[in-house]
Amino acid sequence: MNPLRIAFIPLIRNTFDVPYAEQMINEARQALTDAGFNLLEPKRPIHDLSLAKEIAQEFSDLDLDLLLIFQATFADSTMVVEIAQTIDAPLFLWAIPEPWSGGRLRLNSLCGINLAGHALTLRKWQYDYAYAGPRDAQTIDKLRDLARAGFLRRRLKTARLGVVGEHPDGLDTCHLDETRLKEIFGIQIERIKLDEIFSRARSISQETLDQTRTSLDTRLDNLASLEQAPLNGTLRVFNALKDISIEQKLDGLAVRCWPEFFTEMGCAACGAMSMLSDGFGQAIPIPCSCEADINGTLTQLMLQTLADSPAFGTDIVGVDQAQDRIALWHCGLAPLTMAEPSIPAHGGLHSNRGVPLVMDFPLKPGEVTFARVSQASGNLRLVLGKGEMLAVPKPFSGTSGTLKGDFPSQTFLDTLMSEGLEHHISLVYGNFLSSLKFFSNLAQIPVLSIPKEVS
Repeated sequence: MNPLRIAFIPLIRNTFDVPYAEQMINEARQALTDAGFNLLEPKRPIHDLSLAKEIAQEFSDLDLDLLLIFQATFADSTMVVEIAQTIDAPLFLWAIPEPWSGGRLRLNSLCGINLAGHALTLRKWQYDYAYAGPRDAQTIDKLRDLARAGFLRRRLKTARLGVVGEHPDGLDTCHLDETRLKEIFGIQIERIKLDEIFSRARSISQETLDQTRTSLDTRLDNLASLEQAPLNGTLRVFNALKDISIEQKLDGLAVRCWPEFFTEMGCAACGAMSMLSDGFGQAIPIPCSCEADINGTLTQLMLQTLADSPAFGTDIVGVDQAQDRIALWHCGLAPLTMAEPSIPAHGGLHSNRGVPLVMDFPLKPGEVTFARVSQASGNLRLVLGKGEMLAVPKPFSGTSGTLKGDFPSQTFLDTLMSEGLEHHISLVYGNFLSSLKFFSNLAQIPVLSIPKEVS
């Protein structure tokens, strides 16, 4: 991810202690720069409405992840309202405490954001705030989480996802509501026929196939031992999906993986989707979900965007209440970067069809965030949770791992079943709960947290 772009707009009123206010501005600017943000700011603090209008127009065409109003001194709400209504970015108000000296009120910064908050609330505009010193670490962290959410919202507005075929009968969890995805997230959907993928796959040149095989041999240690015809079929499918993604500028794929890839191509699609999700031979990863699960692909893209690393869509296949653990598994489509590094990753056979190529490895240990854009309630919600992938033997073949949630496993199971949630969740390494919650506010969709906490 490139540095997050923040519009840093200080407000000041000349009747207050201007040198002290400028000191606070300089300290905040330095703290934000040290934290790695890309700051875009006016040449001088905003001190009247005409200058606010000028700067708002100047900044309105910029691609911004966050609009930060730094209330260096008291000011009425007119400047904030003017800026907020012109610049399309998540809004953050920052006020500075000052010593209770018994003397002059030098900044009166809090009163400034109080007035601004009231004016924004009257207009039903969202904002967040901090009342903290200019180098406050918690505020910097909060700004990063909110800016990531702003970046994610911006990213999804231009995202294009491809749906290959229709989801299998009986998998209502994978239903596509194209209109709603466009309205809420801005997602564009491109429909692709299975026959087009098969035709492209069969026409992949031997040279391309050989190059793909040579590269994959450096990642998997047993390809020569697998049945070669279906293995080559999966590598052909990988190239076909990659090519069409490049041509149509797709940011993710939801693929009807069975039964047709087995019956028509004689191979498993899992390995191809793993390679795409991992970024194999591509500039950036193309997240893929099986069973044409478009909401799963969308969730993976969201997590990948926040983490700047690949995400994985998985089934929930077991709950061990006694040990408080959850088994996560899919046939073999997790990205290879998620493999436990101390155990060689293998090419495997599909557990039900007995043909290659699927990936076979345990998920590496570490903190993970899981999420799901869920339609189980009839309206879209964002299901969220966090836990730890454990360094234990994998529970099943394929790509699988054991999750220790930040909650009792029975709570997870009860929520899964009582809410009728989907059988797929997506996960990524790292903690991105705060950014996802901020994003849900921006997208105006409710959150269902596990443990259950509905907002």
